[in-house]
Amino acid sequence: MDMVVRTDAEAVGLSSQRLGRIDGWMDRLVEEGKLAGLSVTVARRGGVAYRRSAGLADQARGTAMAEDTIVRIYSMTKPLTSLAILMLYEEGRFQLDDPITRFLPCFRDQRVMAGGARGRVETVPAVRDISFRDLLTHTSGLTYGFMESTLVDALYRSEGVDFQTSDATLGEVVERAARLPLLAQPGTAWNYSIATDVLGHLVAVISGRPFEDFLQERVLRPLGMADTGFQVPPEKLPRFAANYARGPDGRPALIDDPATSRFIQPGRICSGGGGLCSTAGDYLRFCRLMLNKGELDGTRLLGRKTVELMTANHLGGDMAAMGQPRFSESSYEGIGFGLGFSVMLDPARAQVLGTPGEYAWGGAASTAFWIDPAEEMAVILLTQLMPSSTYPIRRELRVLTYQAIID
Repeated sequence: MDMVVRTDAEAVGLSSQRLGRIDGWMDRLVEEGKLAGLSVTVARRGGVAYRRSAGLADQARGTAMAEDTIVRIYSMTKPLTSLAILMLYEEGRFQLDDPITRFLPCFRDQRVMAGGARGRVETVPAVRDISFRDLLTHTSGLTYGFMESTLVDALYRSEGVDFQTSDATLGEVVERAARLPLLAQPGTAWNYSIATDVLGHLVAVISGRPFEDFLQERVLRPLGMADTGFQVPPEKLPRFAANYARGPDGRPALIDDPATSRFIQPGRICSGGGGLCSTAGDYLRFCRLMLNKGELDGTRLLGRKTVELMTANHLGGDMAAMGQPRFSESSYEGIGFGLGFSVMLDPARAQVLGTPGEYAWGGAASTAFWIDPAEEMAVILLTQLMPSSTYPIRRELRVLTYQAIID
């Protein structure tokens, strides 16, 4: 549980009256049956100016959504995995432009899709190997099977390249992916993918320790993220939220009961791309670490220059200029990508309130966070509704938080 001090909103340049607009928005989402429950945290200049929960974490059991509710954060795992691999980068273990074949020879001699029809994929040789930077920026040519929009996506499904449900090991699923064609030449197109799962495996290979052990010992425990992990233990089950999808009547329909969820099963594959569960308080500790340029409460995980590199745009422009939008936890116009985060380039092009240099990501169950260094602000939205594109709640909350700035 995060012990950061709750602060008077006006003392940190926010209007408590304007922040109160978030109350009505949250209550409407619950009353209209769009979400079972949600929580919002707004932190600025070292204090929490707004923290509120509404609705239910578990409708069947009548459990209220609370500050310490544990949720599936899915792709909000990715920034933590990126942090872990960059800790090894700081130890001099590799360079960003190094080929990953240095550590994963299974990715040698890759082929790239050049066309195809009737289930046959035509390929050409990869011009170069995938680099660490390609993985961190989602420009590796890898994909996701659930996209269901290319022949390569279909191959991922048929060959069992799935880090969420597979019974295989992390390394075995990575090797399956390495045998399949890439969607694009490495470094040429932005495509959301399993790249961060491959990074998790690289953490294990380079450090010589299981990925989950490295993350626990080097990241989660030092940060005091005591409720964050790949498995929800039995004693924390009463705090574990149910997961929902929009039902035929428009109301939340149960898709994952906490009592039978795979997130409570031991031995599950530890997905660096989407396997963690966490709480608002825990994730706020990560956000504060990033706002503090790699240090929190006397514990430094990254150097300031590494955080600055991590949160800079590494694309040639915005995501829209780097390929055909298919799916991600972000819009594409006016948004770039760093080493594990989307990066705001131009709020006018993105058509939403924000600040150039603000960085963010979200998860498949409609969770989201963003960190704004210029405004010294972090916002966390937790709920459990799949898919994340069901309602535009992230953009709505951006407006509600930024309109409250009064200094």
